[in-house]
Parts: sequence; C-alpha cells; structure tokens
Amino acid sequence: MAADTTARVRDVLTWLERRASRKNVAGMARYGIVSPKVFGISVAVLRAYAKRLGRDHALALALWKTGSHEARMLAALIEDPARVTATQMDRWAGDFDNWALCDTVCFHLFDKTAHRWDRIAAWQRRPEEFVRRAGFALMASVGVHDKTATDAQFRKCLPMIRRAATDDRNYVRKSVSWALRTIGKRNPTLHEEATTVATALRHSTSKSARWIGSDTLRDLSSAATTKRFARQRSKTTRRGTTDE
Repeated sequence: MAADTTARVRDVLTWLERRASRKNVAGMARYGIVSPKVFGISVAVLRAYAKRLGRDHALALALWKTGSHEARMLAALIEDPARVTATQMDRWAGDFDNWALCDTVCFHLFDKTAHRWDRIAAWQRRPEEFVRRAGFALMASVGVHDKTATDAQFRKCLPMIRRAATDDRNYVRKSVSWALRTIGKRNPTLHEEATTVATALRHSTSKSARWIGSDTLRDLSSAATTKRFARQRSKTTRRGTTDE
C-alpha cells in the first residue's frame, strides 16, 4: 500500500473513531446491522464525508480491507465503478455480513459496473445468505438505475426470482420481493409480467413464496403504481391514434 494511501486510511479511521456512538451501534443492531467492527455512524453522515474524500480506487480497496462496517460503506461510496473487476465484486460480496452493507454496495456501486448482469446471474444461485441477497439486491438496483436495460434482460430475471422464492431465509426473501417489485415498476409490460409471477407465487405451497407474492402484489396494485401506468397507457393510445 502506498504511503499516501496508508496515511489516508489512518485519517479516515481516526475520523470514524471520533464520531463513534455506542447508542447508535445498539440501535443498528436492533435492525439487523451487525458486524465485528461498527462505529455507529449514519449513512447520511458517511455520504457527506464520502463527497469530501472523492473518487479513489486505491483508498476504497484499502478501506475495505480494514473490516470496519463504516469504512466499507465509505469504500462503496468512493470507489470508481469503471475500475471494479468481477473478481473484486466476488471478493466484496463474500465479505457481506449484513443487509445494509450488501444493499449499499449494490445500490451505489455494483449496479454501475460493466459486470452487473454477470454477477446477478452468478450470485442468485449462491448458497451464502448475503451473497444470494446481493444477486437480487443488484437486480433491484439495476432496475431502478439502468434506464438503458431492455425488457428482455429483466424478463430473464423472472425465472431466477421464481426459483429463489422458496428460500425462507429472511434477508434472501426480502431481496427477492424487492427485485420483483422493482421489475414490475419499470413499465406496463413488465408490470403485467411481474404481476403474473407474483400471483403464481401467492398460491405456492411455499410459505416464503406466498409472502413474496403477497408483498409484491400489494405494491404493484397500489393506487400510485396503477395510476402511473394508466397514464402511460393512455399516452401510448393517444400517440397511436394521432399517428393514424
């Protein structure tokens, strides 16, 4: 590690230690955010600090190696997506030990890398709880952020969701629901297809699948969602009439 990077890591850890809060650590633990080394610093504070640090690949790698929860959160926020390799993604995913770290890395970094679709396909079959969650958290994150992704790409995700729906581990089950709900909100076509999958899951013999189906249908049938897609369909119909 270069001397400059070593010094910066030391500065970051000092900054974190000065803001440590046992009360916040206890509060985070109640929400399932546990790790061997937690300072108890909010995401909002970390994001503001990450902006001051700026993009820094070397620092991100070094911070991750410290094992600190907050240092790893910062690593995700300052890492350059263009420099992230599939090997790095696999290594970091293997270190995930709580849902907050998993989701932050997927939502703020991994979904912007060139390897996002390959990692979705690989991780959704993995047995480790948080690696498998990462597959679906990444799927959901891409669904939110990637405006260039095609319906066909998300359509390939639906069989993955059906297979994983019977996994009754809490953090996997919630990520599967998140992914299906996000896909269903992309556009009217995917909304219809995701609703069909959710309806089938709701009638499954698996308790986990039934929960995912019900959770998804509740969201996809909400007034806000149905109203948005009704407006989109109306606009499409009007454009078709005008073109004629």
